[in-house]
Amino acid sequence: MYIWFECKVRYEKTMENGLNKKVTEPYVVDAMSFTEAEGRIIEIISHYVSGEYTISDIKKANYSEVFFNESGDRWFKAKVQFITLDEKSGAEKRTSTNMLVQACDLRDALDKIDEGMKGTMADYVVAAINETAIMDVYPYESKDDARPEYEGQ
Repeated sequence: MYIWFECKVRYEKTMENGLNKKVTEPYVVDAMSFTEAEGRIIEIISHYVSGEYTISDIKKANYSEVFFNESGDRWFKAKVQFITLDEKSGAEKRTSTNMLVQACDLRDALDKIDEGMKGTMADYVVAAINETAIMDVYPYESKDDARPEYEGQ
């Protein structure tokens, strides 16, 4: 089971016009605790950011599924509703869940959700898709104990 944390990193970034600007960028990491999430994001960011940076916020992210797509350059948050029928009353019940999708645009994000949900037997409706400011997502990967869901990704 994955526990996702959204970590916000504040640092000085050189913009396209050559000026330096303080920015805060969100990243998502898979970790077991807030402490581990902070350690992982520090380890990851230290390879990409030169100079000083701070971790300005860490919070749990409620994503039930993350769909990776190497050709995608943006991250989209999707609200997906699973549809079930109550056998006694015959009423339709919808259970919402959040998913994160890496895609090129909204249409591509919807296609990636449909592709990722292809093997499920449950009926579902994509209720909303929004582009996020998330820069990247880092699942936990151990050299000794690779999680099978991410092999080949």
